[in-house]
Amino acid sequence: MQNEQPLNTIQFTDDSINIREEIEKYLYHWKWFVLGVVLAVSSAFVYLRYTPNKYEVSTTILVDDGESSGMASELAAFEDLGLLSGSKISLENEIELLKSRNLLERVVKDLELNVAYYRQGRVIETELFKERSPLKITFLTKEPVFYSKDTVFTVLVTSKETFALKNSEKKVVSESVFGERVHTSLGDITVTPMQVDKIVKGDEIIVKVRPLKSVIDSYKNRIQIQPVNKSSSVIKLSLKDPVKQKAQVILDRLVTHYNNDAVAYKSLVAKNTETFINKRLEIITKDLFAVEKEVEQFKTKNKLTDIAAEANLVLQSNVEIENKLVDLNTQLTLVTDIEQYMAENKDDLIPANLGLADVSINAGTEQYNQLVLERNRILQSSSAQNPVIVNLNAQIKKIRASIVKSIANLKSSLTIALKNVKRQENRMSSKIASVPQQEREYRDIKRQQQIIESLYLYLLQKREENAISLAVTLPNAKIIDKAYGSNIPVAPKRKVVYLAALLLGIIVPFGVIYLLLLFDNKVHTRKDVEAVVKAPILGDIPKTKTDKKVVVSEHDRTSVSESFRLLRTNINFMLSKVTEKSKVIFVTSTVGGEGKTFISINLATVLALSGKKVLLIGADIRKPKISDYLGVVKGKGLTHFLMDKTIQPAEIIEKVDEHRFDMIHSGIIAPNPSELLMNNRFNEVIAYGKQHYDYVIVDTAPVNIVTDTLLLGDKADLFIYVVRANYLDKRLLEFPQILHRDQRLPNMSILINDVDAEKGYGYSYGYGYGYGYGYSEKKTSWFKKRFT
Repeated sequence: MQNEQPLNTIQFTDDSINIREEIEKYLYHWKWFVLGVVLAVSSAFVYLRYTPNKYEVSTTILVDDGESSGMASELAAFEDLGLLSGSKISLENEIELLKSRNLLERVVKDLELNVAYYRQGRVIETELFKERSPLKITFLTKEPVFYSKDTVFTVLVTSKETFALKNSEKKVVSESVFGERVHTSLGDITVTPMQVDKIVKGDEIIVKVRPLKSVIDSYKNRIQIQPVNKSSSVIKLSLKDPVKQKAQVILDRLVTHYNNDAVAYKSLVAKNTETFINKRLEIITKDLFAVEKEVEQFKTKNKLTDIAAEANLVLQSNVEIENKLVDLNTQLTLVTDIEQYMAENKDDLIPANLGLADVSINAGTEQYNQLVLERNRILQSSSAQNPVIVNLNAQIKKIRASIVKSIANLKSSLTIALKNVKRQENRMSSKIASVPQQEREYRDIKRQQQIIESLYLYLLQKREENAISLAVTLPNAKIIDKAYGSNIPVAPKRKVVYLAALLLGIIVPFGVIYLLLLFDNKVHTRKDVEAVVKAPILGDIPKTKTDKKVVVSEHDRTSVSESFRLLRTNINFMLSKVTEKSKVIFVTSTVGGEGKTFISINLATVLALSGKKVLLIGADIRKPKISDYLGVVKGKGLTHFLMDKTIQPAEIIEKVDEHRFDMIHSGIIAPNPSELLMNNRFNEVIAYGKQHYDYVIVDTAPVNIVTDTLLLGDKADLFIYVVRANYLDKRLLEFPQILHRDQRLPNMSILINDVDAEKGYGYSYGYGYGYGYGYSEKKTSWFKKRFT
């Protein structure tokens, strides 16, 4: 017989993804999404409620790069003294200095950051800083153990004058009076109230002492230092901390210590020069006093008053030569002193700006001092094996050797020049032989006095210049903005946390459902069946919400009853070309448990309600269920008839008056069911049914397990192949497809059973909107179910 398809079972072959269908798969589990969102948002609320806020504090400083910076305009007059010279500073080096452990260690020790004060709240502890703490604890002996200890103790206020100390286990270890010296494992301490009027009895302050090393590491990782942009020398320092005031004090103190170090480094040359000048002045002062004393004695002895005026005419021509002698002797003395100083201080700075005639020596001295300063500064945060230090040492050694050689050359040239001038002086002395001996002796003494006096005045001038240079030494960093932080916390970010919680509350259920659907290999919808089996589909039977096996009744208008009525219509359409008055319908499935017996009973009921005579035959003689479902008393059944040839078909037929159809139950379980069904006795039952009934419905065994159904298949006018949704493995759909393709089951049609009509995914032609189109049972909302 040619296969026909009902009008409402048209098959679609569109393989495109139905977005609405995919969405409905997840919307069906909307309660899990709501629960996930509620749990995630509630967790986020608890997290935000008990997580301390963090505030970001930042400060910006302008680092002197040695080019764009300079002294104030009122100091421009001192440019000729060499006070404005500077070297270019590497911004990266300054950032590393700001990050150095030595600098942070001084800040931590200065502010005692390894000691923190807390007050216990209902759930979490709140940190107190400086004046916010009602008590002040002074550690009198800061021994090494103080900076390496990791401990916690509690100060309990017992009265306005007394307190008690508790250890980490909350046990009282001592009681003392405020201000009294108390001995602890951290050394001696004193506890004093910040304000006596605000001391509350029973108040507890938790004191946590952490190792200095861990505190330094913590701030080294948390303090962010970076240039504002590549084209400027502005650096931004930022720190996130639960206590905004604490972060401000830390950043300000860090910049202060950095500037103090920079000023100290820059002052090293001036201090060394000051030391050299003071030592030389002590020696020259003694020499000057001795020369002046000799002049006084010479004049007293020779009774002379104004020797210079008397000899002015004679010695006028000798003035220029004397000036040269003075200048050369001065230069030679300076060169000798510097040469001696360099020999005694091989690794120290070289005095600068002493007025040597050789410009190359002055330039080399300045460059040498700059390199020594740079090396010493980098050594503060590095080791001597650093390639930069090795390179600087090589440059310093080379420049020092060059300076030593230049001084030696200058000294040699000054000595030669001095000898030449003295020869000129001797020639001039022969011309003034007539000058009295006293005048010549006086001129010698006076010359020595002038040389020493000029050197003395020169050093006094340089000492003042050096003092000015020392006084106007500028720090490396100019503070643009002091440490400042907004009152709005930067962490935790509430909007981000709530948004993340909301997304997590959606994504987690979505992921779980996605994985369940991904690994789900069950048949769920008509579309799953149509993708494999090309047989026509009679309809869908929704999931029942009752344990009753017969769900169809005369006045029942539930969706299940309406689905069987629609099934009855589709069956009549499929059997429209069957000319015989009686129709034989076989019901089977792939495996057991798919509801073929349930379908057979209710199909017989709905056909009987239309006024037709219906005979239901339980041909599943291996695992019969019809009698149990209908609750009838078992008498003789089909197996009895097949085994006993004396039994007539009418003898095994039982009436089911409650449901208006007749029934032949399966009978006893026979040891050879296949052989029994192959004899002609079963044909007699079918023939008797076709003779006396309008419909003969045969409940057969599953086709994928036994061959019973295939042996009887040729006697059917219509084969209803039951596929149970949410039960049958999709891979087993290949079996009904093979049966349909090979036409082993005549007029085979698919009936999908136990479809979950409430699920939003899938589609059901005609059934997805509720059977009866508004005339089905009235649904009660979940709210009414809960409160009615």
